[in-house]
Amino acid sequence: ALCPQELRSGCFWRGVLAEATATLLFVGTVLGASVAPTPLAPALAGGLVAGGLAGSLGAPQANPALTLALLCTRKLGLLRGAAGILAQCAGAVLASAAARLALPDDTGLVTRVTAMGTARQALAWETFATFQLALAAFATADRASSPAGLALGSAVAAGALAAGPLSGGSMNPARSLGPAIVTGIWDDHWVSQRQLLETPGQGQG
Repeated sequence: ALCPQELRSGCFWRGVLAEATATLLFVGTVLGASVAPTPLAPALAGGLVAGGLAGSLGAPQANPALTLALLCTRKLGLLRGAAGILAQCAGAVLASAAARLALPDDTGLVTRVTAMGTARQALAWETFATFQLALAAFATADRASSPAGLALGSAVAAGALAAGPLSGGSMNPARSLGPAIVTGIWDDHWVSQRQLLETPGQGQG
């Protein structure tokens, strides 16, 4: 249920700020590493920053797919979840705008289906990678500790390495949305955003 009184809570706004900051740092780090010629660099960068954020900012989701999963399983309130998703998207857009200004080739910022497979194959691997990330997130929920950070970081890196060759290994709709907005490149963008409709945990609880 909606709780408008939450809007007067400092804890609510700290949580929203944490989501925006975490997503900005995550997306910015991954985009910076994406200039490397191999998918190993962004996968490792994403895993390391996800692990660090889990321990430093109180385990934010920094990912609309994970936030939606928490909403659908009633582990997160509607107002907090909606505000969190908006904050994540805003953080991703800011990081993408900065990356576009700083990096030499902005086309490399966008996740897209590669020539190695079809859009359906890319979607299947994105769904699989996001599913294993969601499992790690649920297993480590409310644990802002080193083991939680290691689990989340490993899940991000593993998913990026598994899905990267076909889809870019986003696992994060905000990470794909930010670069698409600032570059205007929307090729096969539905593959990344479809995760929001197929998030693990929907229909449960």
